[in-house]
Amino acid sequence: MARSRAGEQDAYALLVARYGALAHRTAYLLGAGDDAEDVVQEAFVKAYRGLGSFRDGAPFRPWLLRIVANETSNLHRGRRRRLALELRLAESDVTAAEPEREAVAADARARVLAAVNAMSYRDRQVLACRYFLDLSEAETAEVLAWPRGSVKSRLSRAIVKLRRVLPARLVEEVASD
Repeated sequence: MARSRAGEQDAYALLVARYGALAHRTAYLLGAGDDAEDVVQEAFVKAYRGLGSFRDGAPFRPWLLRIVANETSNLHRGRRRRLALELRLAESDVTAAEPEREAVAADARARVLAAVNAMSYRDRQVLACRYFLDLSEAETAEVLAWPRGSVKSRLSRAIVKLRRVLPARLVEEVASD
């Protein structure tokens, strides 16, 4: 560990080799499932970046496994957010009596969801809270721990970004909900 902290990449590679299987098993058992490999990779990257904050003499194993557990939690939070967005879009007011209209509505929902998911994390947060979760500006500010003015300005900028990539009618459907 001391050699890794001193910047020896080969020493860190040995730590990865030694603890990789354990980290993978931990991620899998904590619920990462098929994404366990991605969780482990991100955990090792974060551990490498955090070597400077590692306490001298502390064991590496529990420190790494805590990072794996945190990354698995992050994965679950991300899944819940995506599921909430997908459910919200699936429940949109766009109902169609004809198969052709249903296909168009499904395509519109998919385009909006793809555009929102491609946005920055903060833009996705403010859009999800305000429009997909139907929170007021005050509630959004409280949930995100942002000043109310930040919610207004970030929301405005996020909608401008959506307008650049989506047809106007789709943006207005999202913003009018």
